[in-house]
Amino acid sequence: MALDGIVIACMAKEMNERMAGGRITKIAQPEADALMLTIKNQKDTWKLFLSAGASLPLVYFTQQQKPNPMVAPGFCMLLRKHIGGGRILSVSQPGLERILVIEIEHLNEMGDVCRKKLIGEFMGKHSNLIFCNDEDTIIDSIKHIPLSVSSVREVLPGRPYFIPDTMQKKDPLTITEKDFFSALSEKPVPLSKALYTCFTGLSPVMAEEICHDASLDGRADFKGLSDLEKTHLFGIFRTFMEDIKKGNFNPCIFYDGQVPTEFSALSLGHLSAYERKDFSSISQVLETYYAAREAVVRIRQKSTELRHTVQTALERNRKKYELQEKQLKDTEKRDKFRIYGELLNTYGYGAEPGAKSLTALNYYTNETITIPLDDTMTPQENANKYFERYGKLKRTCEALTELIQETKSEIDYLESVSTALDIAEEEADLLQIKEELREAGFVKKRGPKDKKAKISSVPLHFLSSDGYHLYVGKNNLQNEELTFHFASGNDLWFHAKGIPGSHVIAKTEGASKESLPDRLFEEAGGLAAYYSKGQGNDKVEIDYVEKKQVKKVNGAKPGFVIYHTNYSMVAVPSLAGLTELKD
Repeated sequence: MALDGIVIACMAKEMNERMAGGRITKIAQPEADALMLTIKNQKDTWKLFLSAGASLPLVYFTQQQKPNPMVAPGFCMLLRKHIGGGRILSVSQPGLERILVIEIEHLNEMGDVCRKKLIGEFMGKHSNLIFCNDEDTIIDSIKHIPLSVSSVREVLPGRPYFIPDTMQKKDPLTITEKDFFSALSEKPVPLSKALYTCFTGLSPVMAEEICHDASLDGRADFKGLSDLEKTHLFGIFRTFMEDIKKGNFNPCIFYDGQVPTEFSALSLGHLSAYERKDFSSISQVLETYYAAREAVVRIRQKSTELRHTVQTALERNRKKYELQEKQLKDTEKRDKFRIYGELLNTYGYGAEPGAKSLTALNYYTNETITIPLDDTMTPQENANKYFERYGKLKRTCEALTELIQETKSEIDYLESVSTALDIAEEEADLLQIKEELREAGFVKKRGPKDKKAKISSVPLHFLSSDGYHLYVGKNNLQNEELTFHFASGNDLWFHAKGIPGSHVIAKTEGASKESLPDRLFEEAGGLAAYYSKGQGNDKVEIDYVEKKQVKKVNGAKPGFVIYHTNYSMVAVPSLAGLTELKD
C-alpha cells in the first residue's frame, strides 16, 4: 500500500506532537531526492526522513543514520542557509491531500523574524520537496519541473506554489451527504473504486474497508443500492472522517506469516484473515514495513545472476527432456521389427524371389500381417536387417531411459534450487546456494587466487505452540545437514509431496509419534507447505516420517532422499502459531 491521505494525516499528527516548538539542528541530503532533518525539542532529539523518490516516497521518524555525500548538494546548502537553527511552528495537511506543510520561523541576515515553508508532496512519480517563502513563492525544490515536463504546474524558483486539481476529487473531510451521493452517482464503476476515485486521500484498501464496515459489496454499483444502504454508507464514511479529524489512529501492519502484506493508520476489518501487529507510531509502521520490503527487493536484486543461471539451465534441460522423450517414443516400434525378423526366419522360405512383401501369420497374436521386403535381398537378409534395426532401437531405448532419468533428476534439482532462491532471506543464504551450484558445476569454479567465501547461513528455527523446536532448511545443503547430521532417529521429518521444498525437522526429544500433540503435526506440516513451491496453494500434500526412515541415495544431489514407510497429510501453507527464534 502506498502512502494515502489518511497515513499522511496520522504522520502530520505525529510530527506536530514531536516537532512543534523544536529547532532544526541539522539538515542533510543523503540521497538525490531525500532529506534528513534533525530536530531538538526540549530534551528529545528527532530525525525526520523525507523522500521524494518516484518509486517509494516516504516520510517517517527514524533512529537510523544514513550516509551523506562528501559535498552537500545545492538544495541542502540552501536549506541550511535559510532554516538551519529555525524553529518549527506547525505541521499541517491541506484537506486530506498527500501533502505535508512544515512551517518554520527563523532569523534572516538582518536579524528579522521570517517564515518559510518546507512542503513535502508524496504522490508517486510526482513526489517533490518544495521550499517556499511565506507568500507561497517557490524558492527552490529538490526536483525542478519545467513546463516542458508538466503543463499543469511548473516547480521552479520564483514560480507561485499551488496544489494542482488534476483529478477534480472532493474533500472527504468536508463533504455533505447530498454532494456525497451526487459524486458517487456520477461514477459508473464498482462502489469501492468510486470511493477512491471521487475523494481525495482515499486508497483502494481504505475504500474497501469503508464498504466492509457498511456491510456492502465493494463490487456493487452505487445506483443499485437502496436509500437505506446509501444513508448507512455515508454514516460509516463520516465516522471514518471524524476519527481522522480527532486523530483516532491505530497504526498497524498485517502479516501473512512473516511477510508484511499491508499497513494502515486505521484498523482494517476486511483483512482479519491476516495477523495484525499494532505499533505506537506510524513512523514505526513505515520503517518496519518498508525495511522488510526493501530486504526482499534487495535479495531479489542480488539473486538475479543466480536466478538467470538456474533458469537458463532449467530451460536447456527441459528442452533436452522433451527431445529425449520424443526420441524414446520413436523406439516403441522396435518390437515390430523383432517380430518381422522372427516371422521371416519362420516363413521366409515361402517368399517368392523379388517379392516386395510377405503375408504371414503372427503366432503372437494369431493375426495375419504383411511384412515389407527389400526385393534386392533374400528373406534371410531381410530378417537380419530387421533384427539389426531392432537391436539399434533397443540399445537407443536403454540409453535414452537412463538419460531421461538423469535429465529429470537435473530438472528436479534445479527446481529445488529455484525454490531455495525464493526462500533466501539474506546474502549468506545466496552465498551458500552459489557454493552449491559451483559444486554442481553450474557456476564457474574459483581460480587458484580466489578465496572461499565465509558462509554464515543457518536453517530457520521455530518454536511450536506446544514448545517443540522446528528447523527448516533454506537450501539443499542445509536440508542435507538437518536430515543426516542434526536430526536424531525418532525426530519427525516433513516434506511437501512431489514438489521442491524444504526439509522440516521436528525435534521430539525421544517421544514416540503417538504421544505427540496433533497441533505439532499441523504446524510442522504448515511449515513444510509454506517453505515449498506450493506456498501459494490453498492446501499442500505433506509426507512425514520418522527421520530414521529417510535414506540418502548414493550419488544423488544434496538434499535428495528416499523413504518407503511414510504417512501423508494435507496442510495449509502457514506460519500461524509458530514463533521464529533467531539463533
